[in-house]
Amino acid sequence: MKVFTCIVCPIGCSLQVTLGPQGAEGFTALTITGNGCQRGAAYAQEEVRSPKRVVTATCAIASPAEGEDALKTGSLWAPRRIPVKTVLPCPKGLIPELLADIYKIRLRLPVKTGDTVIGDWRGTGVQVVAVRSIG
Repeated sequence: MKVFTCIVCPIGCSLQVTLGPQGAEGFTALTITGNGCQRGAAYAQEEVRSPKRVVTATCAIASPAEGEDALKTGSLWAPRRIPVKTVLPCPKGLIPELLADIYKIRLRLPVKTGDTVIGDWRGTGVQVVAVRSIG
């Protein structure tokens, strides 16, 4: 049995998920109790079968090219990283690879909130966008 706290709504129901025998379709039967609504049951089912998370991270800002204003990115007070996040949840098992790819990126200024940093990461449909405007 697995126990979860539902995060779909503010109530925070305590969900108990019991794994049953494997069915004809290849899925394991699940018995879900403790949910106050159907959204909680759907959350528990997804959390057991294919957990996903919204990923937040930061991308480095590229050093200014020759002739650019060094005060924009090179001063002590200027930010050196830009916060980013995935638009939709990413499969939990792929998060370390996604983070590794995000940390390799060097963004050029200016960057606006909502700018796409990664379009369709490795064909998964996961899109990474900037969360802050800088420059």
